[in-house]
Amino acid sequence: MHIKKLFFVISICSIASCARYQTPPRETWSTHLAGASFMEMTETGRIAKKPIFQGAGGRLIPEIVKTQPNMDYGDKVLNDSALYLDYMAKMEDALYDVLRKPGTSVQRAGTDIVVLMVRDAIMELRIPDISKTGDENLGALAKVLKKYDGTFIEIAGYTDSMRDTHAARALSLDMAQRVAVYLATHGISTTRMFIVGRGAARPIAAQDEMGRLTNRRVEIRITPVR
Repeated sequence: MHIKKLFFVISICSIASCARYQTPPRETWSTHLAGASFMEMTETGRIAKKPIFQGAGGRLIPEIVKTQPNMDYGDKVLNDSALYLDYMAKMEDALYDVLRKPGTSVQRAGTDIVVLMVRDAIMELRIPDISKTGDENLGALAKVLKKYDGTFIEIAGYTDSMRDTHAARALSLDMAQRVAVYLATHGISTTRMFIVGRGAARPIAAQDEMGRLTNRRVEIRITPVR
């Protein structure tokens, strides 16, 4: 009898672990993304969001890091810079370790980190939903973001060139929101998030058949909260 119960529990756990992630219904997105900012992650936006982030329990990097590297005695500006650089370098290494997969890249921009994911690396081919591969990639990203939580996150969607610029912006925002909802449902605080759809702006490849697949992407820019 006990063996049958144990087998039943193991079976249920196995089924649950194999269940593929599905984006919640669109009408619930506003609830999942309450606290997120639907705007560019500008310096002004970060300054305005900082007290909200802290009010929700967010901690600044100097509060998180116990051991401070390469400290110059008495110089707070230099000490803080070394602290942020070291923190973000460790985060970059962690992201490299888990995102060595086709269609994803991790890039450094000063103290910021940019994670690029082409659409095919996160979404189904013919329907606008997170794919099994996307579940794996975004799940790995969420784990690192959860560990390095003294950061703001800009989630920006992009499309290839489209005649209807309004449709392009709407499609790019849809991609960004789907990624944001995924992260929110996997433990990432929305008080860290800026969400934006940039349409066909800032292409990173030619607008030919191969280039279009690259230009359809989501970029996650990660910056320390200061």
